[in-house]
Amino acid sequence: MRQQTLFHQGMAGYAFFRIPALIALPGRRVIAFCEGRRDSMADYGAIHVVMRASGDGGATFGPLQVVADAKEHTMGNPCPVFDKNTSRLHLLFNGNRKDGGEGLILQGRAPRSVLHMFSDDLGQTWSNPRDITAQVKKDNWTWYACGPCHGAQLNGGRLIIPCNHAVLKTGEAASGPYISHAIYSDDGGQTWQIGGDVGEYTNECALGELPDGRVYINMRSYHGKSCRAAALSKDQGQTWQGLHLDEALIEPVCQGSVLSLPSFGRLGEPALLFSNPAHREQRQNLRLRLSRDGGQTWSKGVLIHPGPAAYSDLAPLPDGSIGCLYEGGTQHAYEGIHWQVLSAGEIERDEGGG
Repeated sequence: MRQQTLFHQGMAGYAFFRIPALIALPGRRVIAFCEGRRDSMADYGAIHVVMRASGDGGATFGPLQVVADAKEHTMGNPCPVFDKNTSRLHLLFNGNRKDGGEGLILQGRAPRSVLHMFSDDLGQTWSNPRDITAQVKKDNWTWYACGPCHGAQLNGGRLIIPCNHAVLKTGEAASGPYISHAIYSDDGGQTWQIGGDVGEYTNECALGELPDGRVYINMRSYHGKSCRAAALSKDQGQTWQGLHLDEALIEPVCQGSVLSLPSFGRLGEPALLFSNPAHREQRQNLRLRLSRDGGQTWSKGVLIHPGPAAYSDLAPLPDGSIGCLYEGGTQHAYEGIHWQVLSAGEIERDEGGG
């Protein structure tokens, strides 16, 4: 395993960095996105979407760049997806006022928006953000979040982004439970549509397409069982079935990443990869697991970071290895955002370990 720290406390004047998202692009280019939180670790305030890019398959990364900012207000939850048909890189993210955090949003007393921007030169330059909230958010929805991690392009060309929301209770200044869903575009990101709800008590989610065309979604769970939730779609995210708790994927209520690969490892067979803090009570022990049966069973996995760790994202690298961008530290999980490369052999070593 090869590791380096890409974002750390105090870098470029930001107090903290959180919410990593990762995308691998043609020409050995890799982009690491996250939130640059200028003044504190709070989830609202002066928060900008920032990135660092690699042109050598993740061996080295260039300087920090600000992708999107609204000055004193919040722009975060970056969720990139690359359209192979047009070579356009899309980035979806969320915005809210500096004084309108999640608590007020859930009460229906502050707005939360969904924004979209794109790049036609693999992230070197970007379009201006455009507000797509009206396309992807219903009038009675309050909280809304993209990802947080990468989206996917399905074999038919559809771009799909994992999201979650909450619904304002009728006549009350409060919302119901979080609900995962997906949004999608069938016209190269020009317009976006809302897919079906997955189920209540789920939110931050990640997804990938299985070899048979079904879409697998894996979600943060509020069911009180200290593990992840999962479901499947047979119609590319328009409806979801089989919501269940996956007790093999333990978690203290956090975020995880899914990466679906048509070919991986020594046998070149399809695989799902999953990363999260694999601990029932604390955000620690970031682990990367492998499934060869569409998420029905998982390997024991390889331990990436044994100490405090939280959010992560995964991307395939040109040499067949896997890059992991994750939050971690020694005293707490948010000391920095780190980059680690794992070979297929390291990931496969305990395959079938349960």
